[in-house]
Amino acid sequence: MKRFVIAAAGGILAGILATTQVAGPLLAQENARSSSVYEQLDLFGDIFERIRSQYVEQVDEGELIEAAIDGMLTSLDPHSSYLSPDDAAAMRVQTRGEFGGLGIEVTQEEGFVKVVSPIDDTPADDAGIEAGDFITHVDGESVLGLTLDEAVEMMRGPVGSEIIITIVRDGEEEPRDVSIIRDTIKLTAVRARTEGETVVLRVTTFNDQTYPNLEEGLMEQVEEAGGMDNVNGIVLDLRNNPGGLLTQAIRVSDAFLEKGEIVSTRGRDPADGDRYNATPGDLAEGKPLVVLINGGSASASEIVAGALQDHRRAIVVGTKSFGKGSVQTVMPLRGDGAMRLTTARYYTPSGRSIQALGVSPDIVVEQPRRVPEEEDEDTPAFGARSEADLRGRLDNDSLSEDELRQIEEDRAKAEAAAALREEDYQLAYAIDILKGLNALSPAAMEALAAE
Repeated sequence: MKRFVIAAAGGILAGILATTQVAGPLLAQENARSSSVYEQLDLFGDIFERIRSQYVEQVDEGELIEAAIDGMLTSLDPHSSYLSPDDAAAMRVQTRGEFGGLGIEVTQEEGFVKVVSPIDDTPADDAGIEAGDFITHVDGESVLGLTLDEAVEMMRGPVGSEIIITIVRDGEEEPRDVSIIRDTIKLTAVRARTEGETVVLRVTTFNDQTYPNLEEGLMEQVEEAGGMDNVNGIVLDLRNNPGGLLTQAIRVSDAFLEKGEIVSTRGRDPADGDRYNATPGDLAEGKPLVVLINGGSASASEIVAGALQDHRRAIVVGTKSFGKGSVQTVMPLRGDGAMRLTTARYYTPSGRSIQALGVSPDIVVEQPRRVPEEEDEDTPAFGARSEADLRGRLDNDSLSEDELRQIEEDRAKAEAAAALREEDYQLAYAIDILKGLNALSPAAMEALAAE
C-alpha cells in the first residue's frame, strides 16, 4: 500500500514538474504578448496627445477617437465598422423598411465604392445604376482612399437634393456621370404578381416585413388564381437583393422546406456555432420552385438560394451571386453608438461556404443588356400579313367556336410570354422552366426529383 501511495505521489510530483516546465515558456510568452499590447496602447495614447496638441488645426477629440475606432474595425474586413449614434439610428430605421437616400447597397473594393445592388423603384434604380458599378467620384470629388462610411456620408443629403456620381461599368470604356435626386426610400419587401399560371415573388430585401409580405402576397395570388391547383409553380426572384436580417432569410427558406437544415453559422469558437432547421409546412404545397439570382444577390439572398438548392427544392437560375458568406453582429456601445462586427461564417446545408465564391446557378442565364432600338429602313410600316388578312379568304370549317376561342387564348398567352422575354429574359426563362416541368408526366417528375 505504501509503495502504491509513494508511486502515486511520485507521479503527481512528476506531473507538476512537467506542467511547470511546459507552462513556464507559455506563461512567459503570454506575459510578453500582454506587455507588447500595453506598449502599443501607450503608443496610441502618445500619438493621440501629439495630434491633439500639435496638429496644425484644432481637432475634435471625440471625432478623432471615433475615426481611430472605425479604422480598427474596417481594417478587419469590408463589413465590420463603427456606427456613430446617427448611423446606428439610421440603421434601425432602415431595418424597419423606410429611410432617406439613393437606394443602393454598397461595399468597398480596391479603394472604390462598389454597388452590390440598386433597390427596386428607388432613385438609383430609376437612374440606371447596376450591380457591379464602381463609384469613383461624388459631386466631382474622388472617393479613393476614403473609408466606406466616409464615402457613404458624401452621398447623404436632404431629400429632394441632387447628387452627381461618377461610375465605371464593366464593358464600358469611359466613366459616366449620373444625376440622382435623393428621396425617401420606402422598401416594399415582397411584390407578388402572376404571369400566366406562375406566381412571381419579387423579394427586394430581408427586413422585418419580408416573411409576412411573402406569405400574404402568395396567398392573395393563389386565391385570385382559384386555388393552388391552378398554379404551375413559383418564381422566387432574389436578383439585386443585397440581403438583410438572417432571421428573415431562415423564415423564407423554411416557407418552402418541410425539414432539414437551412443554414449553420460557425464563429472562432466551435461552441458558438448555430444550426437552423426547417419546420413542417410548405407554403407552395410542393409546387415546383425556381429561384432567380445574379451578382447583386448577397448575404441573406444567398442563404435562401443555397438552402433551396442543396435540398433540391428549387432550380436556381441566373448568374453567380455576390459571395458574402459572413455574419455581422451589431453590438450597442455606450453613447448610443454601435459596432458592426463580423462574428461568424455561414454554411449551406451541404456544408459549403459561399464566401467570395457565391452561389452558382444550376442553369446560367445572362440578362441581355438593353440597346436602343433603331428602326430598320427596310422594315415596312405595316405589320406582317397572313392568310387571315386577305379579302375573300375561306373560313376554317374544322373547328368549333370553343376551339377557336381556345386557340386565340393560347396565342395571346404565347404573345404575352414573348413580350415578357423582351422585357425580362431571365424571368421569362424561369417561367418556361416551370411550364416544362408541368408538361412532364407525374412519373417523370418523381424520377427527376429522385436524381
